[in-house]
Amino acid sequence: MPGGVGATAIGVAAVRARESLRRDRLFHDPHAQRFLHAAGWPTPAGEYERPDRDGLPRWNMVVLSIPIRTRFVDDCLRDATAGGCGQVVVLGAGLDTRAFRLDWPAGTTVFEVDVPEVLAFKDSVLAGEGPRCARRVSIPADLTLEWAAPLLAAGFDPAAPTAWVAEGLVGYLSTEQNDSVLRELGRLSAPGSRLVVTTSADDPAASAGDGAAWLSGYGWTAASFDPAECAAAYGRPGVFDRFEPRPSHRGYLTAVRTG
Repeated sequence: MPGGVGATAIGVAAVRARESLRRDRLFHDPHAQRFLHAAGWPTPAGEYERPDRDGLPRWNMVVLSIPIRTRFVDDCLRDATAGGCGQVVVLGAGLDTRAFRLDWPAGTTVFEVDVPEVLAFKDSVLAGEGPRCARRVSIPADLTLEWAAPLLAAGFDPAAPTAWVAEGLVGYLSTEQNDSVLRELGRLSAPGSRLVVTTSADDPAASAGDGAAWLSGYGWTAASFDPAECAAAYGRPGVFDRFEPRPSHRGYLTAVRTG
């Protein structure tokens, strides 16, 4: 494994690479395979899903759910940028390649925040690849420490509407760390800013019982969506039916900053 890049990040890239090979793919990530090659992982072939046995049902759920949540976030970002959010901030960006694979409105800047080792690996693999946004900026910072200052120093404008992404992030942070991040988002978000969050069954949003209410407590007007309903809308009904416990009932959250 590349130094500082966890197996989870490479595993997510593997799932996205596999999804990109499907005829009925929900998105196309032509760069995911490059991360696998750089990390020495095999090319995805066939099914990653494995027979259920101890320790594997959760992995199967991850494999099946990542394409759904990826498409959900893609659609949210398309809506947000079409609606006037000229800057996008991906928190805990990992090996996210949306700056390179989505069609962005003219003038869009994409900021990617993650620890230095992860961003260095990503930048080395994608060296020479031009982003599809007007400007892509790597922000090497730890979200559990100081990250707002380097974001501002890199040209982020807190007076302009922003689309924030926290995909698969909140479960890796403690309740206190999530509180700190959300307070910073409130400070940095102009009216009209958007936020999309994906949650899991054991993170602070789920334990609060109502993820939309959780975000509302930080000054956002929020709505929640059932991953199973999203999967059905994308043509994959029943994806989660055989897993117990099922994903958080309202595991996808969107929000707007109104004041």
